Amino acid sequence: VQLQASGGGLVQAGGSLRLSCKASRMILSTFRITDFNWYRQAPGKQRELVAGSSRDGRTNYGDSVKGRFTISRDNAKKTVYLQMDSLRTEDTATYYCNAWGSGMDYWGEGTLVTVSS
Repeated sequence: VQLQASGGGLVQAGGSLRLSCKASRMILSTFRITDFNWYRQAPGKQRELVAGSSRDGRTNYGDSVKGRFTISRDNAKKTVYLQMDSLRTEDTATYYCNAWGSGMDYWGEGTLVTVSS
């Protein structure tokens, strides 16, 4: 498994969750991988970018999560995190971890986040 996501679950609106994505040594040793991203897909909707983290330290966020979600990396643990605060019912989706670079595009299995009202 190249990318292993975890941390999803059921949470009430206004609550928090932290998703984790552990990358394999192969992915981390590949210099062509530059970005780690989190995407999500809700039932009946297209997959959308939630947050991205580039090798040069830049981060970017989808408009709907700005100010509420934070992406971070722990290189020693080979893990990328997505801290999700002030969750809303519309954040309910399956969340996917992605590693991307020149000619490379890896996806982990999704982790389901359900936000109840």
